[in-house]
Amino acid sequence: MSIAVGLVAVFFVLMGLVGLLSPERIQAPFGTAVVSADGRNEVRAVYGGFGIAIGALLFVASSNPALRAGAFTAVTVALIGMATGRVVSAMIERPTRFYPCWFYCGVESVMAAVLLMAR
Repeated sequence: MSIAVGLVAVFFVLMGLVGLLSPERIQAPFGTAVVSADGRNEVRAVYGGFGIAIGALLFVASSNPALRAGAFTAVTVALIGMATGRVVSAMIERPTRFYPCWFYCGVESVMAAVLLMAR
């Protein structure tokens, strides 16, 4: 596994752990509060469980040639989708600050490029 792919995998695992253990911390940078059990459940599922699963997939696929191209492509497409969603959203409602919109758009774009080159 390359260091760059390892960093992408670690990013997803860490995001997942924060999402599972402290869902409020995931939403705080966006100015939204998670105020109900249903809201925390959603954050734990989407950021927590999904993040850990994607990180684990990247770790496994890195050492499994049969999975590598497909897994890296799927995660690349998901990251491009997230970054594109941020750009479209910014065109509809201009962000007031660089962080979090443009910061995470950049992070997602860089991670997508890393995985695209590593396929």
